[in-house]
Amino acid sequence: MHSTPAAKASYLMIGGFLGAGKTTAVARLAHWLSAKGSRVGLITNDQGRQLVDTVMLSAEGFPTEEIAGGCFCCRFNSLVDAATRLTEQTRPEVFIAEPVGSCTDLVATVSYPLRRIYGDHFRIAPLSVLVDPVRAERVHGLSDGGQFSDKVLYIYRKQLEEADVLVINKCDLFDPARLSRLRAALATHYPQARLFEVSARSGQGLEPWFEHLSQVDQVPRALMDVDYEIYADGEARLGWLNATLLIRAPDSLDGNQLLETLARQTQQRLAGAGSEIAHLKMTLETDSGLGDLAVVNLVRNDFVPELSQSLQDQFEQGRLTLNMRAEGAPELLQQAVSAAADACLAAFPGLHIQWEHLEFFKPGKPVPTHREKVA
Repeated sequence: MHSTPAAKASYLMIGGFLGAGKTTAVARLAHWLSAKGSRVGLITNDQGRQLVDTVMLSAEGFPTEEIAGGCFCCRFNSLVDAATRLTEQTRPEVFIAEPVGSCTDLVATVSYPLRRIYGDHFRIAPLSVLVDPVRAERVHGLSDGGQFSDKVLYIYRKQLEEADVLVINKCDLFDPARLSRLRAALATHYPQARLFEVSARSGQGLEPWFEHLSQVDQVPRALMDVDYEIYADGEARLGWLNATLLIRAPDSLDGNQLLETLARQTQQRLAGAGSEIAHLKMTLETDSGLGDLAVVNLVRNDFVPELSQSLQDQFEQGRLTLNMRAEGAPELLQQAVSAAADACLAAFPGLHIQWEHLEFFKPGKPVPTHREKVA
């Protein structure tokens, strides 16, 4: 760090697999801390550029830095630089970092090095890992449904194994008996973790988890073993696509309906190709200058696209940001999204789409900047 803050800032890392609801939880936590008088800075992270998460969190009014081109473990110096920029701008008392949803081994490659190298600057909170309950049920054999390959699931399980805190998100989707079965399974498989049950969307159960993160420091413990060859293979099986589209219509258009149609059309094409969606998320910002934003999420092939935030009025011009991660070749994702966009052109007469940014790829092998060998 280039300057010494008057007191240690808290570093809170909120991890979890793609589609677990991290960004919604981060926004909730940031508002909770801000209401208690803390200055908050946010750091988003992705393998590519043009992130939905950055758009969403910036729209919440918090200073946000984006680290693209690799996960925190491989961009450790960029993480520190991002914290430095936020410190120079607004001097946050709490940094909330949201790592890539396909990243694991964060304790050994981020939390412990941060403590060792910059321990005078940061208080390190326990690592929280969010869990989508439907995905977790399927992984742990409690229900049937679409699933990833074993190499991808290796990453998923390692994320849960290293967690200090496991947060069963979206708990309002389950009845008490079903939730109890999942909690028991997670407690059996991951006894090291403190368990919380929350709904980041509704706010249910968040207070105890947030209090825990605010009051408890991460306790060093034995580091888990990670086979980086399997880890790299699992990441390489996931295709990534980020795109930004400029939208125009001669007459006012229902932006919410446009987002839902684009999501459904993409979903149908990927499901037909046997590609399991990990997370498809989109935002639509209008050019009205009023900060209007619509957000849609799709977290499984057999899930209905969910409009979590909607536009109140129709619009004529806007920017659509799309991030998708799915198991399959990147070219397959590109073909699905392009065909879905063409379907929207047919469904909305007069609609004009300009592709401002498009990238599709598979992540390279993770090469951490640091990896502690002992706690």
